[in-house]
Amino acid sequence: NQDVREQGSGNAGLTNFLRMYGPASALSVIAIDMGKAFLACMLGKQLLAPYGYAQEGVLIGGLAVNLGHDFPALLGFRGGKGVLCGITAALAADWRCALIILVVFAISLYVTRYVSLSSILGAAAFCVSFVVLHWSEPVVAVIGVLIGLLAIFMHRANIKRLIAGAEKKATFSKFKKQK
Repeated sequence: NQDVREQGSGNAGLTNFLRMYGPASALSVIAIDMGKAFLACMLGKQLLAPYGYAQEGVLIGGLAVNLGHDFPALLGFRGGKGVLCGITAALAADWRCALIILVVFAISLYVTRYVSLSSILGAAAFCVSFVVLHWSEPVVAVIGVLIGLLAIFMHRANIKRLIAGAEKKATFSKFKKQK
């Protein structure tokens, strides 16, 4: 019965949810975000596959679910940042791109301990990997870039905090529910 956007960082994202409620509760956020993204991607694929545009359909579904996640009408257009929805779209569209994104995210998180910076770098890797691996499919590449740029845009407050040296680092030793 609590709105996570009124606690912690004030964001509806996984990191804030994890900090506020702990890892066991955060699994529900992961399941919901990835589940809805997967369903949207598969719906897009089903709609466009008969016309020869299955991968484009996957990414259109991924872009649509990211927009709905980031700007939910029922929550006053204040949602998350679309990182889980984005990686799910990448997984559904091209496992190679998803692997590149995850490796960039993991290395950055290990080195810097900034979830936001790692998400931003992962989003940049989203853009680059879809352009490099799908340069001959311009619609796929463009939608890949749009999904990545949307995630970077959603992190604009984090970018300001990173520049100012005010961004919180992740602590991996323990996550406790905060009251």
